[in-house]
Amino acid sequence: MARTHTTIKLIEFKGTTLPVVAVTLHSLQADALAEAASTLFGADPFFDGDAALLELSQIGDAPEADWRLVQEVFRTHGLNVFGVRGGSEELRRSAAAAGLPAYAAVARSPQTLAAEEIAPTPPPPSEAPIAAPPPRVRTGPRVSPTIFVDRPLRSGQQVYARGGDLVMLAIVNAGAEVIADGSIHIYAPLRGRALAGASGAEDARILCTSFAAELVSVAGLYRTFDAGLPAELAGKAVHIRLTEKTSDDPERLIIEVLRNN
Repeated sequence: MARTHTTIKLIEFKGTTLPVVAVTLHSLQADALAEAASTLFGADPFFDGDAALLELSQIGDAPEADWRLVQEVFRTHGLNVFGVRGGSEELRRSAAAAGLPAYAAVARSPQTLAAEEIAPTPPPPSEAPIAAPPPRVRTGPRVSPTIFVDRPLRSGQQVYARGGDLVMLAIVNAGAEVIADGSIHIYAPLRGRALAGASGAEDARILCTSFAAELVSVAGLYRTFDAGLPAELAGKAVHIRLTEKTSDDPERLIIEVLRNN
């Protein structure tokens, strides 16, 4: 019988879209970042090995960074940092020397995905780029999954609505954590931690009917209540959101009582 020779393809290129967490840094001091990340995410891994891009536009002229330690801070919480974006040319050069190439943002319409879509900085003309698939064009409103939870969360338990909103129909006890890439609605007391816009969606919000939280966060901006809750917020129905960022007024996290009239 004649032998059939089969050529095996060792490399194949296929277009794909992956979620990327954009992390805006205001410091490159590894110790300070580790403390802030622990306050925000706790001691256990928060993400599941997600890819992360460090946004350096808020750093300015910073001293040299130990990029290995910075990567380790986020690796501890389940994020794999693969590159940087923005910042000074010197900062991007030092990151590249540490194996973190610079990327440029893709221009997007106001109706954007929660996960950042990125494109690499174009290579020099001497390098022949590999053709990339055309970007996806959104032709209708975004439809994201909503997770409903109707059981109480005990201390140490966590619910994460990846890619969508979270609706809690039962109490979030102290030490428990609710997380969503979109908004969080809690129709019960919130006594633990609530983190909305976990992938960077600045239009995410948190609403709850009885406020007694340990920590709240929207798109990485957070507030803790170690010293106790303000009297005007304790036990009230509240609305938590980010203010609009302007050239004169930086983005702020605000908590306001919900009015029914």
